[in-house]
Order: sequence, then structure tokens, then C-alpha cells
Amino acid sequence: MGIIEPVQPAANPYAPPRAVVRDVLPSYTAMQRADPGARLGAHLLDALIFFGMVYIPFLVGTFITAAAIRGNSPFPVLIGFLCLIAGLAVWLIMTFRNVVENGQSIAKKIIGIKVVRSDGSPVSLGRLILLRNVVNMALGFIPVYAMIDALFIFSESRQCLHDKIADTIVINA
Repeated sequence: MGIIEPVQPAANPYAPPRAVVRDVLPSYTAMQRADPGARLGAHLLDALIFFGMVYIPFLVGTFITAAAIRGNSPFPVLIGFLCLIAGLAVWLIMTFRNVVENGQSIAKKIIGIKVVRSDGSPVSLGRLILLRNVVNMALGFIPVYAMIDALFIFSESRQCLHDKIADTIVINA
């Protein structure tokens, strides 16, 4: 008796093509974390941009209207308040557009850093607003929280507490 060997089926010419699919997201370790100085610079620049786009129009509108009226009318403050609302609307539109597109505030875009999830995937607007900002502001009422949050930037992962809460990291864009 002979040994029966299994017969390998011939390749099916009608079978769909096969491909190896690799993950296209950068790995957790391959992303270059943003420098703490760049993060601080972006935070300060964002504050200056907000001040320039919101409060300066309020002050200019109020003073120009007050100089034009020169009286005890509440009209200058109303004009200033309308300028404040217009500046706030423009700032919100510009900021939300950048955040939705690429996870960057205006200053982060200028400096060249962005916020992503810790696995490298894009961060959602809800996660940015709720977990990184609203929860962080609520915790900010605890007297030493802001200092502790900021000091976490010097940890090995370069994540502040608000980054850990939101499961985000800040990387070079």
C-alpha cells in the first residue's frame, strides 16, 4: 500500500484578492510629545488671542461711544457689550473650526502642536470640551488643583491631570 498524501487545492483564479492591512495610526511611542514650553507658550498665546478678540473690542466700542455721547447714558456700555459678543462669536467660530478639523486651538496651530487621544486617534469635540475643559474648570475651584495639574506636565508621560482625565496627549503636529 502506498501513502496517501493530501492534495493541495489549486489557487482559485476567481477568489477575491487578499491583502495585508496594517494600522495607519501612529503608535503610542512613535508620536513625539510636545515640549512643556511649547504647551505653556500656546496657553499664553491663546489667552492673548482671546483678550484681543473679545475684550479689546468691548473696551474700544465702549470708549468710542462714550466719547461720542459724553453723558450719563448706558448706550456706550451697550455698544461695548455688542462688540464683546461679536468678538466672542468670531473667536468661537475660529477656535471650534480648528479644534474640529485637527485638534488645535488657534495658538496650538501657530506653535505646531495638537491634541490627540493617547492611542494617536483624533480627539472628539465632546471629549475636548467636556473632559479637558469643563471638568478641569470644575476641579479648578479646588485651591491647589491648578498648580498640581500644571506640575504633572513634568512627568514622564508629559500629561497634565486634565490630559489624564480626558485620555489625551499633546504632540508635535
